[in-house]
Amino acid sequence: MLSPAEALRIDGQAHAARTMWNLLHAWWQMMPKEKRTLGHADAAVRQARKDIGFLAVLPAQAAQAVLKTYFQAWKNCWEGRADAPNFKGRLRTVMSVDVPQGRDLNIVRVHRRWGMANIPKVGRLRFRWTKDLPVGKHAGVENRITGARLVKDALGRHIAFRVRSVEVKPEPHQGPEVGIDVGVTVPLALSDGETYEHGEWLTEKEKARLLHLERRAAQRKQHRKPGERTSRRLHRTYDQIAGLRAKAKRRALDWQRRTTTAIARTYGTVVVEALTITNMVKSARGTIEEPGKNVARKSGLNRSISGEAWGRTVTMLTYKTARLGGTLHKVPAPGTSRRCSACGFTTPGNRESQAVFVCKNPDCGWSGNADHNAARNVLHLYRMGLALIPAAGRAVVRRAKRVKPAAAR
Repeated sequence: MLSPAEALRIDGQAHAARTMWNLLHAWWQMMPKEKRTLGHADAAVRQARKDIGFLAVLPAQAAQAVLKTYFQAWKNCWEGRADAPNFKGRLRTVMSVDVPQGRDLNIVRVHRRWGMANIPKVGRLRFRWTKDLPVGKHAGVENRITGARLVKDALGRHIAFRVRSVEVKPEPHQGPEVGIDVGVTVPLALSDGETYEHGEWLTEKEKARLLHLERRAAQRKQHRKPGERTSRRLHRTYDQIAGLRAKAKRRALDWQRRTTTAIARTYGTVVVEALTITNMVKSARGTIEEPGKNVARKSGLNRSISGEAWGRTVTMLTYKTARLGGTLHKVPAPGTSRRCSACGFTTPGNRESQAVFVCKNPDCGWSGNADHNAARNVLHLYRMGLALIPAAGRAVVRRAKRVKPAAAR
């Protein structure tokens, strides 16, 4: 447990790091394009730490880490991997501070469950030892800790260590090929008949508690006058809501990690659909002139799709298959749920319900589970040579690569 003084110092560093990011973003917008260089930005950061008193609580190495992260964010934007960086708000930003140099940590394992690490300008902190770290005689040039990051979220404070290690190039995976169909009722259906399902992320008691807190927050928000600061009671309610939602997300992440690891170990070639999830979860509300239909039902479907986090599952499968010597491929998604995997006949009426597929071809008449049928169609597209760019071993590009903005060149 942290003492109040230690917690205050860590929070001060996290707020200073967020402020440093915002100052960098403001500097970037004011400077002409020929001045937007790493050298000029470094000089601006050093001057800001001299002129603004509370920025001095942030170690110089942590300030340099903020600078490098900001420039990397613009690089990711120019290469089409992310949106343009923006200002970080006080309430909607996860508080974190970086320790970029591993030698500053001086990590010592106290006993089986606990370790100690040195945080600059904070002191020696105790942390829960949950995974083996290369410290002491286990550390070397090819296997060592290069830094850490302290994070404060709805579930508490955490420390994540960066470890540099050399991995042996894996042998080609000799496992079978498999197609995967993702869904809401059945999260993952495989072409060989296997399914991976999960229960609710929150228990009935926790869901009732979440609903109660959301209603309480709505009632307290109604009594707040326009422009009035949020009360501490409402902030406390918001923190409790965030804690329950973070607990659900952690359980979902645990299920995804275990499931994707099992799939990557079993199959050598994994084929998934190239879904545009952002288009699938668009609102059906429409406009005043042309209002949408079944808005409430579409909103519920959008929440279910977002809760399954299909994109995160594919991202995990991408690097895990590559690490184990396998490959992951994407195929076009249209028509996989309406095509009969036995005869190839395609019509919307083939899928009679969410779980039942009956081929309407008079010469076929095959029937079976709709999710498994779609997974077999996904694998069929790959075997027919219709796979898109292989995703294994590279970053998943979310949008087409575009030319750098003229103002940023």
